[in-house]
Amino acid sequence: MNMDQNNNPKHIAIILDGNRRFAKKQGLKPWLGHKFGADKIKEISKWCQELGIKELTLYAFSIDNFDRSKQEKKVLFSLFEESIKKLKNDKGLDKNGIKVRFIGRLHRFSENIQKGMYEIMERTKNNDNFKLNFAMAYSSKAEITDALKKIIQKLKNKEIKEEYIDEELIKENLYLSSSPDILIRPGGEKRISDFLLWQISYSELFFIDKLWPEFTKQDLIHIIKEFSQRERRFGR
Repeated sequence: MNMDQNNNPKHIAIILDGNRRFAKKQGLKPWLGHKFGADKIKEISKWCQELGIKELTLYAFSIDNFDRSKQEKKVLFSLFEESIKKLKNDKGLDKNGIKVRFIGRLHRFSENIQKGMYEIMERTKNNDNFKLNFAMAYSSKAEITDALKKIIQKLKNKEIKEEYIDEELIKENLYLSSSPDILIRPGGEKRISDFLLWQISYSELFFIDKLWPEFTKQDLIHIIKEFSQRERRFGR
């Protein structure tokens, strides 16, 4: 099922917000909501591919999330390990040409989680039908800081000259060089929460009240249709 390709967004980013509140609505412990949120990821990836989207970036775990309770982090890290294991065994990644990337300060995770992430990235690096990016241990401020550090190191190594430093060079040294056409935040909050601050400078923003586990394919279709009707001037 493909929509009008001329007006179709190519890249969608989503802040996965509302898992804990969803669990509370179900009468469960807050941290158990992350399982419902993780299950929704496979659905959204499938929907995007069916609708002709070429890239999906998901804000799954921020640097600030490391400050959550030990109980919640234990559940989250166990869920990450389980999800990574499923991805490693998912033959559909290669069958459907899905390239998976994890972006952020990945060294903050355990060696086992890091190992799984890098194995998946290496295995899918040449797939080019659909890109699936997970922002993990992520902060946009950290991303920009790390990009500047890389550029400074290149200057020290005389790989580049100072006059070559421009917006394009900074973009190339970010974790993610592509820019989303659409940023979606479910959960009712209307803020960016340090996500892709450089990349979303001209993105269309959609804030919805539904919690992330409640998000449906029809919600996505509605957002894409509204996007196609907006006039994007890019500052002109």
